[in-house]
Amino acid sequence: MTEHENDRQRISRRAALTRTALALGAATAATVARQAAAQQKVTQTLANYQGTPKGNDHCEVCLNFQPPNTCKFVQGDISPNGWCQLFTPKSQ
Repeated sequence: MTEHENDRQRISRRAALTRTALALGAATAATVARQAAAQQKVTQTLANYQGTPKGNDHCEVCLNFQPPNTCKFVQGDISPNGWCQLFTPKSQ
């Protein structure tokens, strides 16, 4: 192998390692950003929250409701009789 080919191979390895490190860093940053975003609550408006039930669906029977008046995902006071588009029924 000539010296020129050897240099090219070293640069290719270095470039590949650099690209891999950058990709792993970007993937880690994206994961952290998703987790942080998931931990932030949305506004009642964004969740289409209403202080009244939607049929038999209401916050008190939602998996995300935290008595006496909060939600894992929606900001502010949440009525046990309210409802939003994030409604997820508790398992029976």
